[in-house]
Amino acid sequence: MATQTAAPTLIGSVQRALRLLEAVASHEDGAPAKQLARETGLPLPTTYHLLRTLTHEGYLLREKGAFYLGEAAARLAGGGAVQNRRIKIEDSLAHWRDEIGVPVYFALYRDGEIELVAVADTPNSPAVEEWADFRETGHAHAIGQCLLSQLDLKSRQDHLDRHPVEAITPYTVRNRRMLLERLGGLGRMEPLVERQEYALGTVCAAIPITAGSIAATLAISLPLHQEERLLPAVERLRTEIGSLISSLAFSISI
Repeated sequence: MATQTAAPTLIGSVQRALRLLEAVASHEDGAPAKQLARETGLPLPTTYHLLRTLTHEGYLLREKGAFYLGEAAARLAGGGAVQNRRIKIEDSLAHWRDEIGVPVYFALYRDGEIELVAVADTPNSPAVEEWADFRETGHAHAIGQCLLSQLDLKSRQDHLDRHPVEAITPYTVRNRRMLLERLGGLGRMEPLVERQEYALGTVCAAIPITAGSIAATLAISLPLHQEERLLPAVERLRTEIGSLISSLAFSISI
């Protein structure tokens, strides 16, 4: 005997509140309760009750008898915008992963920490496993070194005070002085190359991207036995950096 699928349980008050929010959103100059009741087909007492609740929770704002979207509703919309930007970044990284044939990473330096925003890889070309916290080991990997190279000396020193240089592999930079000399000797837009300093058997390269006071980077990685592909791959990514940033609809506020 065929089984029947149960109808979903719907919360009527939630549905009515959402209809009111949609109605308010359609009026840039706000709308009074009576107009909103007519447009949504809700009884006026129900409309007043829901409007008071939504206003109390910050989703609506009442001014001179008219209702507008409040800060809580704006945060919801802003969250959607952030998600859309993240999807665009992930799609762009995936495009260049497929074009170049290597894992591609995008990271920021924000609020004093290294933040890996997105990675595009494949089962056949996997990203480097984060076996030691990326935030604490920035001195050892290309992403972190590239971000640190874009900071002023005071900020760089502050980061290393909080996350000291220490050996991650036998190839990790030996001490703070050597790291600072390396970072200070980089030219503008010069790719930073790191060989087995974070993960044995892996080579990485990162390209600096600076937008205002925020540092960012695009990076790639390869197995050590494919090291000859690293520089041509990062050079191709570097030459395409302008169009890549454009395709990302680049926003540091992500």
